[in-house]
Amino acid sequence: MVMPTNKPVRRVDYSDVIYKTRREKYRAVIREIEEMHAMGRPVLVGTVSVEVSELISRMLPKKIKHYVLNAKRHKEEAEIVANAGQAGAVTIATNMAGRGTDIKLGPGVVKCKEQCCVVCEFECSFCPDSEKRGMKMAECFKKVPCGLHIVGTERHEARRIDRQLRGRSGRQGDPGSSRFFLSLEDDLLRIFGSERISSVMDKLGIQEDEPIEHNLITRAIENAQKKVEGHNFDIRKHLLEYDDVMNKQREVIYEQRSKVLQGGNLKEGIEEIVEEMVDTIVSSYAEEKSHPEDWDITGLKNAVFKQFSFPLQLNAQDLESLTRDSLKEMLLTRAREIYQRKEVEFGEETLRQIEKMVYLQVIDNLWKEHLLGMDHLKEGIGLRGYGQRDPLQEYKKEGYDMFLELVENMKKETVEKLYMVQLAREEMMVPTPAFRPQQFILSRGEEAEPSKPQTVVREGKKVGRNEPCPCGSGKKYKKCCGR
Repeated sequence: MVMPTNKPVRRVDYSDVIYKTRREKYRAVIREIEEMHAMGRPVLVGTVSVEVSELISRMLPKKIKHYVLNAKRHKEEAEIVANAGQAGAVTIATNMAGRGTDIKLGPGVVKCKEQCCVVCEFECSFCPDSEKRGMKMAECFKKVPCGLHIVGTERHEARRIDRQLRGRSGRQGDPGSSRFFLSLEDDLLRIFGSERISSVMDKLGIQEDEPIEHNLITRAIENAQKKVEGHNFDIRKHLLEYDDVMNKQREVIYEQRSKVLQGGNLKEGIEEIVEEMVDTIVSSYAEEKSHPEDWDITGLKNAVFKQFSFPLQLNAQDLESLTRDSLKEMLLTRAREIYQRKEVEFGEETLRQIEKMVYLQVIDNLWKEHLLGMDHLKEGIGLRGYGQRDPLQEYKKEGYDMFLELVENMKKETVEKLYMVQLAREEMMVPTPAFRPQQFILSRGEEAEPSKPQTVVREGKKVGRNEPCPCGSGKKYKKCCGR
């Protein structure tokens, strides 16, 4: 439903004025400002860009004091806009400048203090002013103009922005007026219908600086704005449909993170993932209908070691009696034993914290990579339309496949990191004169100890540094073999 205004609107919205060129239009804007300024009315000039606002400022005569608001002076703009309703004030502003600030009319600006609704066409039979009694509202307003006057230098693509500019005048029952000045060189008219309007102006013999002002032209411009708005709406709708794909994936990932952050236990989930990984490895390297001798044993060993960090020992005798089910059972039992040892070594509570930390780290890293991949997919997916395929459906399909790959990689990497993690012992950090750690931790497999240093036993008498070298060179030992 449309909410009515607090007080009846007294603003008069005049029809648009159209010129052939921008130069003619800007000259007409200057004339309008000078006329309103001479009448003592405040004027607010709305421009579409900073360049146009500065151009209008340069074209105005120096005797007309004015302010230019183009979002460059943030601190002063609100105060300037608030004072833009004083008598004779001229303010040139872009769309973003001074938004959200009411323009209050100063003394002497409102000449007709009665609450009249100028959009109606009935006569002012009850007006206390005898000179205006019997006039129509529009005629009365033209005779006694007052309030803030809005000058628009160009129509915007969205009618909403034009209404916002008009709406700076006539607030809370105040009088006011607005008028837009256009040219056939404006972007909106150049794209929509400028040729038709130009031909009409030529047929009518319109001279330079002579405008066209008609409600039909105004309606034609509004229709052009509707087309642009519809096009922009389709763009936003299409973009929203693409975003819905990512939103659904984001909900799944964030739900998983929330469960972990809220203290969820991952032990059961890790065990399920281990079973899935075992099934995947066996299915990949041990085909169901093939003989064990034909299995890819090398690939199987490498995959098991990469995923679970333990070496798989299989000899020729084992292969003779081995089946896919027994292989699965053997790998699963071995993987569970290693994880149970970690739980005993780390402690159950510590291992649960490690699981959460590793899982969250894996999710965050892979999710960032996935977002980047989806952005790259979106950039080039529009080319699928040349192949008579719907880009949106292709995006949904490939995005779903990428998401499944993301979930699978999350499982693999989480298990891989958990089986690689080792406990750092305190005795490793005890400082020694030469710091020779007694044991160290490998990234995969069991702990290893370096070989102990051996004592060298000297044979024969020690040779002094200043004694003759035993090699017979005749030099001192320190300058020959003792260097």
